[in-house]
Amino acid sequence: MVSERMVVASAFPEGFRAVLGLEKAVHTGPVDDRLITLVKLRASQINGCAYCMNMHAGEARAAGESNRRLDVLRAWREVDDLYSERERAALALTEEVTLISHGGVSDEVWDAASAVFDATEMAQLLTAIATINVWNRLAISTHQQPED
Repeated sequence: MVSERMVVASAFPEGFRAVLGLEKAVHTGPVDDRLITLVKLRASQINGCAYCMNMHAGEARAAGESNRRLDVLRAWREVDDLYSERERAALALTEEVTLISHGGVSDEVWDAASAVFDATEMAQLLTAIATINVWNRLAISTHQQPED
């Protein structure tokens, strides 16, 4: 059994509050929270963060997201009818930003996203993606366990 190494909120509350501030800001923008939750879940899947996958799948279900869409999120490119153009653009952006060391964000993905999101929405999405990647790294590094 893996035991949690530390609780960042207790060990470095200033840092935790700073990331929490980013999290709160992400939810003040114009992009719908359901889409933000899909972005968080997809980034967490890529990073393998069990704590965050559990949390955001639960949030998505509570917000009315279907099990079918959540079940196939990892393979969203393979289904044509489940995700809107905006969702597809946000998911592609999420993947490339999360895997930034694999060549950055391509012009194709950037152009597709900026065609359906305005500058404020793009900035909100980028902040959401960056923030969930911070949370993932903190949770994975400290062995934070999924909650019941």
